[in-house]
Amino acid sequence: MKLKRLIGAASMAAVLGTTVWADEIKFANFTPPFHTINASVIEKMNEMLSGATGGEVTVRGYHGGELGAGPVEQYVRVVQGVADVAWGLPGYTSSQFDDTMIVELPNAIPLDAPGWAAIWAAYEDHLADEFPGTVPVALWTSEPNIFIMKDREVRSPADVAGLKIRVAGATAAKVVEALGGTPVQMPINQVYNSLQTGLIDGVITGSSTLNDFKLDEVANSYTLGANLGRLSFFAVMNQSAYDGLSDAAKAALDPAALSKSAEDAWNATSDDGLAKARATGDNTFIDLNADEAEAFAAAVADVVNAYVAEVDGAAALEAMRGAVN
Repeated sequence: MKLKRLIGAASMAAVLGTTVWADEIKFANFTPPFHTINASVIEKMNEMLSGATGGEVTVRGYHGGELGAGPVEQYVRVVQGVADVAWGLPGYTSSQFDDTMIVELPNAIPLDAPGWAAIWAAYEDHLADEFPGTVPVALWTSEPNIFIMKDREVRSPADVAGLKIRVAGATAAKVVEALGGTPVQMPINQVYNSLQTGLIDGVITGSSTLNDFKLDEVANSYTLGANLGRLSFFAVMNQSAYDGLSDAAKAALDPAALSKSAEDAWNATSDDGLAKARATGDNTFIDLNADEAEAFAAAVADVVNAYVAEVDGAAALEAMRGAVN
């Protein structure tokens, strides 16, 4: 609730204040410039707007937290106008994104389904109110989550019991608890050191992190095949900044194309990271069969059903599933 009040106050300040539109759109990126977000969203958005306006409107990435460190605060920075656009994870402020985070739940959508299409199918009727003061320019998901572990092998739900597992948000925390583990919530940029030092035993996240955050350097066991959900992401633009765009720029800004570009890039980064990790020969890969994967689904089914009921999200889930089934 504190975050919602802060966003509301910041939104009002943005409306009441005078917005000075600049030709350069400032895109805040809390990760380094080599991260997947740069080429797939920031540079692609620049191509869209620059091409449509003859170079009069450009998008510049401010990388490594140059406009403010820490992934948790990115949404608020956009609302306050510190950045024109920023990207982030709903899971870091999950109380704001009750329905959006349904897409992250285990078995919400199939492993091979496009998450970006599921989110946008539910957006207009069910999710739009969760993005106050902004205009989403991209909404997408990661590749399916896997277990990325150090010195632990996960072959069944019983293997998670007693382990400390990093999670990105509240829904993933409930999943870990249902499996008998202890969830540890922290930003992804803290996971490397936490795995290395033994603060955590592993993480449930997408395998794109093997490249983007070098987790392959500290992990040595990977479990694939269970539908453990996925992470969701947003890239949002300050409402006043969007309103200041020319008609040509608005027409060129294609949220569906940006969303697909981001998700395709996440999947490509994931595939590359897994291939490299398999090729080293010093990692354990556990590829679950259908029965083994179903054991995980059964273990977390009550958590999934309870969350959807708690947020009154049945209609949102139906819209998401209808888009990809």
